[in-house]
Amino acid sequence: MLTTPRMREPLLSMPAEWRMSTGFYPGQVSRTTGSWLSGGVGGSGDAAQEWPGQRLGLPERGPGSLAGRGARFGALLIDLVVASLVTSVFVRIDVQAPEQMRNFNYVALLVWFVITVVMVGLFGFTVGKLLLGMRVVRLDGKPMVNVLRAIPRTLLVGLILPAAFSDADGRGLHERVTGTGVVRTR
Repeated sequence: MLTTPRMREPLLSMPAEWRMSTGFYPGQVSRTTGSWLSGGVGGSGDAAQEWPGQRLGLPERGPGSLAGRGARFGALLIDLVVASLVTSVFVRIDVQAPEQMRNFNYVALLVWFVITVVMVGLFGFTVGKLLLGMRVVRLDGKPMVNVLRAIPRTLLVGLILPAAFSDADGRGLHERVTGTGVVRTR
């Protein structure tokens, strides 16, 4: 169970069987900024943890542990395919017309953005995350990610670069900024 030294109550919004107690967060910076804003590895205790997510109070493996990059990338690919399929219902596909395909791609990106914001904001997962057994959770203990956090998170994922760089917990800048993490559900 993720707790603070003064309060012994859970801070993650996930089922109790996913939680385990590993003590308190050793750094002086809030959980949402962690190592990147506190001086890098060593400044916030990143070097001392035995597995990604340990300092966040997450288990090493199984439900509630941080999801790996491969599974997360796979979920993104599934989400992009779903967005393209939805877009193909509304926009004509003509591979011989570059202008038409450019328009299709722009609309597909917009559809992906809307689907991701709504699903993560309201349910905590996208189609890809659901199929691969993952969920987006807030690290401040609130039960829902909500749409206001999902918008900047999705914008940063769309830029790709912030999501490509991760810290010792495997969380990208888009998760640091929004105070979220992707955990396994099975």
